[in-house]
Amino acid sequence: MSEIADIDRILYPKVEPHTTGMLVVSDLHTIFWERSGNIAGQSVVVIHGGPGGGSQPAYRQYFDPKKFDIIQFDQRGCGKSTPYAELQENNTQNSVADIEALREHLDIDSWHVFGGSWGSTLSLIYAQNYPTRAKSLTLRGIFMCRKSELHWFYQHGASNVFPDAFEPYQNHIPESEQGDLIAAYYTRLTSDDATIRRAAAKEWTRWEMATSRLFPDPEYLDKAEDLDFAVAFARIECHYFINGIFVEDGHILRNCHKIQHIPTTIIQGRYDMVCPTVSAWELHRQMPKSSLVIVPDAGHSMGEVSIARELVIATDAL
Repeated sequence: MSEIADIDRILYPKVEPHTTGMLVVSDLHTIFWERSGNIAGQSVVVIHGGPGGGSQPAYRQYFDPKKFDIIQFDQRGCGKSTPYAELQENNTQNSVADIEALREHLDIDSWHVFGGSWGSTLSLIYAQNYPTRAKSLTLRGIFMCRKSELHWFYQHGASNVFPDAFEPYQNHIPESEQGDLIAAYYTRLTSDDATIRRAAAKEWTRWEMATSRLFPDPEYLDKAEDLDFAVAFARIECHYFINGIFVEDGHILRNCHKIQHIPTTIIQGRYDMVCPTVSAWELHRQMPKSSLVIVPDAGHSMGEVSIARELVIATDAL
């Protein structure tokens, strides 16, 4: 049986949103949000990855639609939020404030928080800022955006495991600038020349998509060919990363004392090349009451069968 058929047996059936809206969060930015499932059920906010990845219809399928009030939104500059790929007024503090503004807008007292990769980063920082508003944390592919993690993936580390995929990403940059690939890509992704921006976005996105699964998926690689997606994804990611996500290095681990009371489940692919398992382990050590599930036959993507299975087990248990 194919992996698609297998995951369809694990996830809940497709469901469409019953309510959508646009929330003005600043003079410049408006964010898109949607609501699906049971509006009288337990509220859960799904925080997408990237930054810049946008919400996806498939994310709804990780929750029982009879049990959960499923809320998704597109972070600033991506998906259906406007203006598209905008970097001004787009930082971690803005994103945290937007999540809280959405909660207040929907008149929800508190909610479960679900996020993977960059979504895990933002989930943790949101909970640390609003510890009474997060009923639980369900986190996948832990990414705390420390310098060591960014160096591993974008400069040297994952390159040793995927040298064939890394070479085009690296060689898009002249050798004289390859000592700091994030900075070199930032220069190109913020260029006034649209052709330069799009070419850099394609290579940046292709590198990430090539490494996201234990077994590379052609459909993931195709995302790099969708240049509208790639430009927002790459520009916003690089903008956050060159700025150290606008917090001090190690900020999340130093503030774990604020969220020890929140029930937390961490699901981590053993062979995650994008967000190595050591970060999940270090977070778990700082939050000893958390539950850590290391999935033995998976990489980074929530679309992998073994990861999906553990995520559904975790949401069913909430």
